[in-house]
Amino acid sequence: MAGETRIEKDSMGDMEVPAGAYWGAQTQRAVENFPISGYRFGRRFVRALGLIKQSAAKVNLELGKLDPERSGYIVKSAQDVIDGKLDDQFVLDIYQTGSGTSSNMNANEVIGNRAIEIAGGTIGSREPVHPNDHVNMGQSSNDVIPTAIHVSVADAITNDLMPALEHLHVTLKKKAVDFDTVVKIGRTHLQDATPARLGQEFSGYARQVELAVMRSIKAVRALRELPIGGTAVGSGINTHPEFGARMAVTLSKATGIEFVEAVDHFEAQAAKDGACEVSGQMKTIAISLNKIGNDIRLLGSGPRCGIGELSIPETQPGSSIMPGKVNPVMSEMVAQVTAQVIGNDTAITHGCRESYFELNVGMPVMAHNLLESVRLLASAARVFADKCVSGIVANEERCKELIEGSLAMCTSLAPLVGYDKAAAIAKEAFKTGKTVREVAREQKVLSDEELEKALDPMSMTKPG
Repeated sequence: MAGETRIEKDSMGDMEVPAGAYWGAQTQRAVENFPISGYRFGRRFVRALGLIKQSAAKVNLELGKLDPERSGYIVKSAQDVIDGKLDDQFVLDIYQTGSGTSSNMNANEVIGNRAIEIAGGTIGSREPVHPNDHVNMGQSSNDVIPTAIHVSVADAITNDLMPALEHLHVTLKKKAVDFDTVVKIGRTHLQDATPARLGQEFSGYARQVELAVMRSIKAVRALRELPIGGTAVGSGINTHPEFGARMAVTLSKATGIEFVEAVDHFEAQAAKDGACEVSGQMKTIAISLNKIGNDIRLLGSGPRCGIGELSIPETQPGSSIMPGKVNPVMSEMVAQVTAQVIGNDTAITHGCRESYFELNVGMPVMAHNLLESVRLLASAARVFADKCVSGIVANEERCKELIEGSLAMCTSLAPLVGYDKAAAIAKEAFKTGKTVREVAREQKVLSDEELEKALDPMSMTKPG
């Protein structure tokens, strides 16, 4: 019944725990100690904890450290965590002990009590499965939590972010092909520049996203080395010498991601440089998406009093007072995601700075923000592709109109009549409101045939 409790014990004594909860005394202490934000670890991180505990039970069985019966109970219980059946049992606030000890014990207690239930025992009895002696065997919070960061973030990048970026890349690449014959005015410094094909601009966007995929691959590589096996300080005390290497193999099989044991466990636990590197890659990817989103909303501005070279899909009414208004809401969404990812990177950077001697103590906030950046970028990339990029239409007549009126058209005249003469033609065009073509024809700087060839916009989009 609601409000009923049971008594669980830890090294500090008795604690009242909700009767229906799988967590135990240490988790309950952390619940009461850290009522900070209400933010909880998400699915990816909880799944990673389940994978680690399940893998440890298997490896400890292989090494003869854990008997088959207890190993089997833990493997089954951890599978429930992996499958998301016990997510509501991971109740701790992100802002807690900097090593994540509370979350490690949350996993140990939940898996331990669920294992006891599977065995037909009494929850809270610690028989036949003890949260520390059996679920946490050969481990420490100090190597479990950084390993969970590596596993969960690599998993999220591989299975969420990379497919979303690849989808956006394909969508942009298709537009680049579709728009290859559409010539428009280029812009540098927000001022008119020489013409470019709209397809060329979109090929640049597609390449940015292609590079974002490559950055994602680099990020996963930065997470390959797992700290597990270092236990308390990196020395590997209280664990088998082969535990770390075997854990890396087992986790690799479970995730399909190639993990290896850390080359140096003192580096792996004392510093979180790899996480800092990954956050930097996420920030760079966010900046790439922001550039694309900004360009598209500016090119589609108007539709009549702005640039108006693109028409973006109408996804929703743009104003509660101005009928018919359509706003570039998908680009605005991307810009806000970018702002959050940049903010997350700052938090992660400071979390990485919380490294003292043999341990980093900023890991929970680092884990939360890294996973949040990956999640936001994956969602933003996919939604932007589907609800904006795929429906973009080129306004070819508007592109032609702006090219013809641009003063930058005089650039192709410079090799033929000289830079100073071309500049004078541009200034005269600006002063009189005429086009470069009209002024050049009036001044007879070239024959009509030469002028038409020189001022052909398509030819200006190629070398030569």
